[in-house]
Amino acid sequence: MTRRFRQTLRLAIVATLASASVAPVGAQSTRTEHDLLGEKEIPADAYYGVQTARALENFQLSGIQINHYPGFVEAWAIVKLAAARANTDVGAMEPETLGAIEKAAQAVLDGKYHDQFVVDWYQGGAGTSTNMNANEVLANVALELTGHAKGEYDIVEPHDDLNMSQSTNDSYPTALKVAFLLRNDKLVEELQKLVASFRAKGDAFLMLVKMGRTEMQDAVPMTVGQEFHAFAASLETEIQVLRDAERYLYPVNMGATAIGTGINVPEGYAEKCAAHLAELTGKPIVPASDMIAATWDQQAFVAYSSALKSVAIKISKIAGDLILLTSGPRAGLAEINLPALQPGSSIMPGKVNPVVPEVMNVIAFRVMGNDYAVTLAAHSGQLQLNAYEPLAGVATMESQSLLYRGSILFRSKCVDGITVNEKVLERYMATTIGIVTALNPVLGYETATELAAEAQSSGKGILEVIRERKALTEEQIADLLDPMKLTNLDPAQYRKNK
Repeated sequence: MTRRFRQTLRLAIVATLASASVAPVGAQSTRTEHDLLGEKEIPADAYYGVQTARALENFQLSGIQINHYPGFVEAWAIVKLAAARANTDVGAMEPETLGAIEKAAQAVLDGKYHDQFVVDWYQGGAGTSTNMNANEVLANVALELTGHAKGEYDIVEPHDDLNMSQSTNDSYPTALKVAFLLRNDKLVEELQKLVASFRAKGDAFLMLVKMGRTEMQDAVPMTVGQEFHAFAASLETEIQVLRDAERYLYPVNMGATAIGTGINVPEGYAEKCAAHLAELTGKPIVPASDMIAATWDQQAFVAYSSALKSVAIKISKIAGDLILLTSGPRAGLAEINLPALQPGSSIMPGKVNPVVPEVMNVIAFRVMGNDYAVTLAAHSGQLQLNAYEPLAGVATMESQSLLYRGSILFRSKCVDGITVNEKVLERYMATTIGIVTALNPVLGYETATELAAEAQSSGKGILEVIRERKALTEEQIADLLDPMKLTNLDPAQYRKNK
């Protein structure tokens, strides 16, 4: 069936179904569209069409439209553009149709028409409503940008053109992967800045000695700088986890269509489409090795969501440490000061809470919960399709967005402004028992334990007990119990290694 014949047949069907396509004068301006369920009036100024309108009626659930995440809308423009170029390459699409679609896709990539991507993230149908929202909007934008009216689908049609050689079942997961890939770079960039902030504080505090703690008990000396450099190093490993997880997003099932068999797909389309996606994204996107498996397999989403969860766990641990270290200001550890951002109580004057580390924990807990949602979605699909990809998509998109924005907040409103209470550190070092560990090789564990027990029961400092019992000479004390020596810190080598 030629394109011209399809256009003629479509026009005949439209004429039979509707005697007029525009509402009477004086009524609300609409245009009439139809699908297999019949006719429906669409607002004349809307760029979406009949299937989007039905989705708006059926799925008013979360209030979160797909345009809540602009990167996802842009990903759809990229996927549809790559598909149109691939179809043209294999001779399935006319160059003038490609030109119209290219204009529409570029307009969306420029930030226009995002308000027309309106369906709810929470929907049945494995994402069909989202795919058709994209098809209809891009078709109508293409029509207007080439001098035609919305709804003139004999020129550019949502199914035959924007969905050519595709199904929701390959375009939807591909759009998710493209969105995650492009946003991952931005997340990594912000995490790198957060790492740099912790490293800068580590350098600034490198020579400030403090007591390390294990299980909330005094352990052995370290420096504040070592502590902050450790925060940075730990976050750097999470960046590598994100980089590693990204590779699971590279294989796509474009060309799989309904279940992976590639029905209605011209030869060479899948390879061409993946190549165009790689060019448009700058990522090494390739066709999946097994299209049937790729159409239902959720490994990519599970792996990437798990990487986001790992980042969240690390950030939560660091945030919790900062909350402990700043506790007080008089009845807690009070080793560091966080920037004071807002009053902390409606009843307790003078109280300032660690609101940024707290909200980082809130973010982290949400990301962990989202990862479990992805887990449930991934294991619940049946046979040749997973209908729960929209849940995996919105959960992962939210996690990515929260960590991205949270990283900016954590760095700019908290880490960059941290200061140290040096007098508090000095008091702890003067009274701690923890440095007795350094005496094990000289006095033995039993003797060291006796000294520690006496200091603990008497309330005296360990150095005071050592001097009273003449367990060490002053020269030995200076040599063995110098707190800085006990940190094993070589500042020059430390900075070089880091």
